[in-house]
Amino acid sequence: MSDNYNNDNQITRKDAKNCFVESLNDSFGIGKIHFAFATYDASKPSGQRQTNNVHIYIDVDEFLELCRKVEFGEFKFIMNQKKTAKDNTPIYETMGGTSAENLARRGKSRPDGKSVSRIAKLSVASKGLFFTADSGVGETGPTGLIIPKFGSNPENHVSILLTFESFSELMLSTKVHYQAWLSAKYMSSFGKDNFSRGGFTQ
Repeated sequence: MSDNYNNDNQITRKDAKNCFVESLNDSFGIGKIHFAFATYDASKPSGQRQTNNVHIYIDVDEFLELCRKVEFGEFKFIMNQKKTAKDNTPIYETMGGTSAENLARRGKSRPDGKSVSRIAKLSVASKGLFFTADSGVGETGPTGLIIPKFGSNPENHVSILLTFESFSELMLSTKVHYQAWLSAKYMSSFGKDNFSRGGFTQ
């Protein structure tokens, strides 16, 4: 899988031992940034190597704020503080998932009829950061948030060790692609001539 894997929607990909995380451009239109996490066993036959996978969707506004913290040094400062204090709590954590109702509409209901919870988090490691994604059984809360119910036993778990530089590359490369997509969307919606004249049409 590590040699032959290809994704036409891939923006960038970061690899570690038997795992990777990639950012994809296929969810910009719904206001989401898509990260796909996977582990694989290279000793297995081609096409059967993937052992875990988790898809994380982060709201664009939330993602851009994370990028701001990376660009302006705030994220690195927090990292160093946590490392000095030996604080293992996440620097960043986001929760999401798919409700049981949405799974049913797609014909992908779980055998238990529950929702799917997905969690991504960033935590300090001695040589950088752990970017971790988990998925498993969840329940839809009153506000629509999918609440994880898998405790410390997710059905899928991927944790990739990244240097701060690799993590920054992942975030900022994705940001550049999102900004390019957004610019193209505006050009398509309003027309190049209107932009050149400094005006817009309804």
